[in-house]
Amino acid sequence: MKDNFSSQSSNYAKYRPTYPSDLYAYLNTIVTHRQNAWDCGTGNGQVATVLAKSFERVFATDMSQAQIDNAIPANNVIYSVQPAEATNFNNKFFDLIVTAQAIHWFNFEKFYNEVRRTAKENAVLCIIGYGRIEISPEIDYIITNFYHNIIGDYWDKERQYIDDNYQTLPFPFEEIETPKFINQQKWNLEHLIGYLNTWSGVKHFIKHKGYNPVNDLKDELGQLWKSETHRTVRFPILLRIGKL
Repeated sequence: MKDNFSSQSSNYAKYRPTYPSDLYAYLNTIVTHRQNAWDCGTGNGQVATVLAKSFERVFATDMSQAQIDNAIPANNVIYSVQPAEATNFNNKFFDLIVTAQAIHWFNFEKFYNEVRRTAKENAVLCIIGYGRIEISPEIDYIITNFYHNIIGDYWDKERQYIDDNYQTLPFPFEEIETPKFINQQKWNLEHLIGYLNTWSGVKHFIKHKGYNPVNDLKDELGQLWKSETHRTVRFPILLRIGKL
């Protein structure tokens, strides 16, 4: 599993989008028991702390100590630094296993073996992600050009799984047909720029080129943003759920 996010874990926690409440409500309808959940690749713990409202205990893991250090505290969330593919959890332990915007970095075969080992009978595996941000046709065009033509060569190859809406992920489980969800939030331009700066492709570009391409993008976006302090931003939710 790659670690592209330790170096700016506080920004990741501040600027990355959350997930809609109706998605969590849906999960509660398909999980039989709510004793133990595992949030794998927890990042800042945003998913773990919501799951903690429904589960007795949530075990949240990440390979990045910096991410865990910046994670949101909760009494029944147990954070630990562990790789997705090899954990110290007991066999047949979890009712729900979630990985959010992270699985594309994993070794699929090893992670799925760990899922099978640690999941209870009839547990649920939930793979969540979000696609590219949508704001308006004019702004989306600028961001799409930036995504493909400015930093396109600097994305890790794993990013393609997100561009494919997680549909090309291997998924050797009994899959459940799911509703479609949209994550909708109100952001100002500063938040959008902060989010773009968390992109791993931007970080790789800076490392190779020695400057931040988002600075030029900010000026271009500002010309379209100036009439509104906040705009509605949308992220299509990527979702694959399987029964174990």
